[in-house]
Amino acid sequence: MTLVNQLIENYGYAAIFIMLALGLFSLPIPDELMVLLVGYFTKIGMLHYSFSLIVVFSGSLMGMLVSYVLGKRIGRPLLDWLGKWFRLSRKWNGKVEHWLDKYGAPAIIVSYFVPGMRHVAGYFCGMSYMPLKKYMLYAGASAVLWSLLFLTIGRIF
Repeated sequence: MTLVNQLIENYGYAAIFIMLALGLFSLPIPDELMVLLVGYFTKIGMLHYSFSLIVVFSGSLMGMLVSYVLGKRIGRPLLDWLGKWFRLSRKWNGKVEHWLDKYGAPAIIVSYFVPGMRHVAGYFCGMSYMPLKKYMLYAGASAVLWSLLFLTIGRIF
């Protein structure tokens, strides 16, 4: 977390955008803690709240878009290849696809607030060929709610 703090202090909004985009692209970056820290920085006057909200929203939406595109382009072959090497059963893959079919795009909103699930939702939506407009509508709504919630909590506490 110290590294995240230093990156935000040195590079500001660009660091926030890049870390969130990479975090939702499934790199091990503590998204929630980082946004809480950004909220705190807005409270002490180091960052502006409105700009931070736009950057947090944009970074998280960009990460979701990249994971969707990757899921659509290389998701299924990659998952099959990884399954052979790591002995992953296709059972859990079927469960996720069933969940998406059953609950549809509103499941994206729920998955955004579940750590870990948010990181793979874009891949599975891409692999299931969900229409991009529909995906972006729900992913955008999720990103706005998530950004507002964690940024405001960080600002308050």
